[in-house]
Amino acid sequence: MKTLLWVIVPYVCLVTFVLGHWWRYRFDKFGWTTRSSQLYESRLLRLGSPLFHFGILGVVAGHIIGLVIPESWTDALGISETAYHWVALVGGIASGVLTVVGMAILIYRRRTTGPVFSATTPMDKVMYAVLGTVIVLGMWNTIASSLFGLGGVDGDAYNYREGVSLWFRSIFELRPDVDAMAGAPLGFQLHALGACALFALWPFTRLVHVFSAPVGYLTRPYIVYRTRDASPAGSRPPRRGWEKVDV
Repeated sequence: MKTLLWVIVPYVCLVTFVLGHWWRYRFDKFGWTTRSSQLYESRLLRLGSPLFHFGILGVVAGHIIGLVIPESWTDALGISETAYHWVALVGGIASGVLTVVGMAILIYRRRTTGPVFSATTPMDKVMYAVLGTVIVLGMWNTIASSLFGLGGVDGDAYNYREGVSLWFRSIFELRPDVDAMAGAPLGFQLHALGACALFALWPFTRLVHVFSAPVGYLTRPYIVYRTRDASPAGSRPPRRGWEKVDV
């Protein structure tokens, strides 16, 4: 069972994540979009979308720091465990709250605005359910382990950097540390499995737009409009009707 949950499932989800995006881009380029609904309703969208997106950016940054960067690196930089603990706690809760509030507004908007609800697909509903579950479990793990010491040894907070993080990095090193994850508290295990499910669903949802950031827009040259009229603009009054265009 440990091999199934912490070796086979993660690799199946990662392969689905990679091949699914390739397939989606190869055969469904016109579907590679968020399917914007701003035209139907913008008031709630202006509030919920920034909250959700800025919150999720904080969540992703926190996971990168906590899972990718080894504990020895922060120790070498002189960052104490206590300082790291409080930064992770405050930043994680703040980012999680922003994300949850933003998502709640977006779901409320989608459910109460007729045209937006009509444009909602079954996969959208599944995506919202899985994403919301993963975020709530992550917040619960942060609060339960950091503030109440649940899941640790002798009442101490569980240090995921000595367990979950080791397992996460070992997956990409192709030598999965099954015991590191199998010894984690149930909340962290459920959070990891939920994240695996989210990655497997990712290519088949509107989340693909994450990989379509309009970076080129920042360096795109200005659009220059030139008149085809040889005379200076405004030098003659406009004519009524259609004008012949030389080809």
